[in-house]
Amino acid sequence: MRGEISMDNTSFNQDGLIPAIVQDADTGEVLTLAYMNQEALAKTLATKEAWFFSRKRQELWNKGATSGNRQMVQQVSMDCDHDALLLQVKPLGPACHKGKGTCFHNLIYQNDEAMFTMLPQLIEKIKHRRTNPVEGAYTTYLFNEGMDKILKKVGEETSEVIIGAKNNDKAEVTWEIADLTYHTLVLMELLNVSISDIHNELQKRHIMKEKSEENDEVLE
Repeated sequence: MRGEISMDNTSFNQDGLIPAIVQDADTGEVLTLAYMNQEALAKTLATKEAWFFSRKRQELWNKGATSGNRQMVQQVSMDCDHDALLLQVKPLGPACHKGKGTCFHNLIYQNDEAMFTMLPQLIEKIKHRRTNPVEGAYTTYLFNEGMDKILKKVGEETSEVIIGAKNNDKAEVTWEIADLTYHTLVLMELLNVSISDIHNELQKRHIMKEKSEENDEVLE
């Protein structure tokens, strides 16, 4: 947290509240819209857990205190007018009190599915196939065959990507990268490697590179 938010530059409304959009830090999915007063915001910043003010009950509440579905805050941002907040969180369970992952599960219109939802949905399907095997399903087959078979498929698909690239065939490369991505995700599930693990490793490398470049500038 950069510490740029303060009560002095936060525009609460006439009821002393500010809307807070809650977003999954890993998937980008919007989980809910809630409201904060000064105390809720202060507690959120202090505890790194999501706190809100219930307009219906007229009281402060800690998300997940009863259900266990807490939201661990990774970042808090403010909009350009200082009258709305964005919380990026790691949810420890469903955001919605109805047991749904997001409160926004009532679809009204859809032209095309949001790009960022495809990968999380595929990951969840792979996880589900591992814990709930379905006879005849390819993912179930891979988990039943085990590590060697999965590694063989990753190797094969990698070779296919290389061949497609050498042929300068965009359609072929796209197809093979999709296959490679799927088999890599199956391998990651087998080894309990998450997208967050990959993200954290890339972020760590980025930070190290930035520090190295800063040190080089100082030496110059």
